Amino acid sequence: MSILIIAEAGVNHNGSLAMAKQLADAAKAAGADIVKFQTAKPELVISRFAEKAEYQKAETGEAESQLEMCKRIHLTFDEHARLKEYCDSIGIAYLSTPFDLDSIDFLEQLGTPLWKVPSGEITNLPYLEKIAATKKPVILSTGMSMLSEIEDALSVLEDGGAGPITLLHCNTEYPTPIEDANLLAMQDLREQFGLPVGYSDHTAGIEADIAAAALGAVVIEKHFTLDKALPGPDHKASLSPEELAAMVAGVRKTELALGDGRKHVTKSEAKNKPIARKSILAKRDIKKGEAFTQENLTVKRPGDGISPMRWYEVLGKTAKRDFAEDEKIEL
Repeated sequence: MSILIIAEAGVNHNGSLAMAKQLADAAKAAGADIVKFQTAKPELVISRFAEKAEYQKAETGEAESQLEMCKRIHLTFDEHARLKEYCDSIGIAYLSTPFDLDSIDFLEQLGTPLWKVPSGEITNLPYLEKIAATKKPVILSTGMSMLSEIEDALSVLEDGGAGPITLLHCNTEYPTPIEDANLLAMQDLREQFGLPVGYSDHTAGIEADIAAAALGAVVIEKHFTLDKALPGPDHKASLSPEELAAMVAGVRKTELALGDGRKHVTKSEAKNKPIARKSILAKRDIKKGEAFTQENLTVKRPGDGISPMRWYEVLGKTAKRDFAEDEKIEL
């Protein structure tokens, strides 16, 4: 099965439905499977005392609170409904991460096919129970999490009847230093929990995503924006539309390169065997009845004669006819 590529638009629409539709267009053009947004009632998610993350302060300043920022850049439920209709009309799957219980109810009514649980909600018991109760598949991000916290979240989801669960390795720093990507942790998650594993990436560039594909990620999620210079918390840590298209192409090529996992001669290389390999040839003219020896035999291309692996089988045999120099030996 192909890697599921989620183009994470998030809040990079800056609160504009028109821009959100443009992001859907860009995700479709890039070849992503899903374009994902974020759904929230900010006042249910963030207290008035909650601080911004450092990267949010760097990109949006410190004058407004986290709550004020999120109110300014979120889409309403009605706008999300219209956005889903638009995504359906252009042929790309719409998905949105809920950040509160009301948003779960709304997205369930909207007909979400699965849930993407963000790293920040992995310790939110009421949230996880509500997600599980829908019985739908869950993609669970694990940024900032210890194995014990992941285990606890999985217990809630599984005990609550959630559908199939996929874990996403993730680092929640925007952008993530490449040395902190720790992609090999995907294997740790597989071994610990026996579940499919993917990667939610916040590094700059596309290298980590290609590497994750090579390491067996079944889902790759990546933020993108229409313009990295736009104001807002996530734009600078996102891919441009052109970079997103390059990432999708790179992941798809990596899938092809991985092959079937079995060592065999491929159709493309089979024709090169006689050209690149060697055969046992006459080192000089050999007369009929003469014994084959190390002095009158050699190994050269082409490789469509007797294999040099039969060298000692041939030595000592008698020539049944004359052989010219460089002629392939026959027994």
